[in-house]
Amino acid sequence: MSAPLITTPFSLTSTAEEVVAGIDLRGRRAIVTGGSSGIGVETARALALAGAEVTIAVRDRTAGQQTVADILSTNPAARVLVAPLDLTDHSSIAAFVAAWEGPLHILVNNAGVMAAPLTRTPEGWELQFATNHLGHFALTTGLHGSLAAAPGARVVSVSSSAHLRSAVDFDDIHFQARAYDPWIAYGQSKTANVLFAVEATRRWAPDGITVNALMPGAIATNLQRHVSADELDAVLSAVGAAFTWKTPQQGAATSVLLATSPLLEGIGGRYFDDCNEAGPHVPGTRRGVQPYAIDPEIAERLWEVSVDTLSA
Repeated sequence: MSAPLITTPFSLTSTAEEVVAGIDLRGRRAIVTGGSSGIGVETARALALAGAEVTIAVRDRTAGQQTVADILSTNPAARVLVAPLDLTDHSSIAAFVAAWEGPLHILVNNAGVMAAPLTRTPEGWELQFATNHLGHFALTTGLHGSLAAAPGARVVSVSSSAHLRSAVDFDDIHFQARAYDPWIAYGQSKTANVLFAVEATRRWAPDGITVNALMPGAIATNLQRHVSADELDAVLSAVGAAFTWKTPQQGAATSVLLATSPLLEGIGGRYFDDCNEAGPHVPGTRRGVQPYAIDPEIAERLWEVSVDTLSA
């Protein structure tokens, strides 16, 4: 018998600030990747509002400092730091991990790239998979010791309803043989984000670490820089289902819920949207999770492929 779906008092219109109201994160340390734009800013702001020390991990230190100033303008008591991190550069990831000292209570893997033209890293990896999955995989596994040192550590994996577009194609992850489609590549990387939550929870729950994935919703942010407004509307409407645009504050709500809510104590390996656990995907909608994204055997295979890829 499958476990019941997790439900909360929050919904599509809830904001990150509403979700974190009444939660005390003093004494806890958090990292938010991509914390200088879009929902990353609001995720960092809400965690800091609850008292956490928040490190914004970003490629652009200047943008990170501007975000710190913005958060301090709304919360002068906030403790927000900036650290350089380029998820496509494994020396940058290694340096970030080496510089981190002490326990880590919350890691929000929020950074990402969407529907980019075909671009390859120096290793020949397709950019979206390399950034959205492999970079976060290397970061999180590198920080495992710090997560294990923090009681009840949580990792949040920001996925997307785009995972409905594609499973992970293990025969050609990096589009060496098949024709490149930016949306299929993005969907594959977002499926990988969910599979990571499944396998990381299986491996790390004995260490007190849980990992959950989520769809933040449709939010107008810099993530869409490679996509025209008309193309984005067409993609979002392609399944024939209505959708509602969210504000960045609403888009950050599910991330903050997974990072902080007592309702998620000890819960991992699941996929959420609109602040509640998603059920199976219903064809013709953008809601729910595909079975291939939460399949434990596929999740284990992806973990092994990721380890092999990064160690090659």
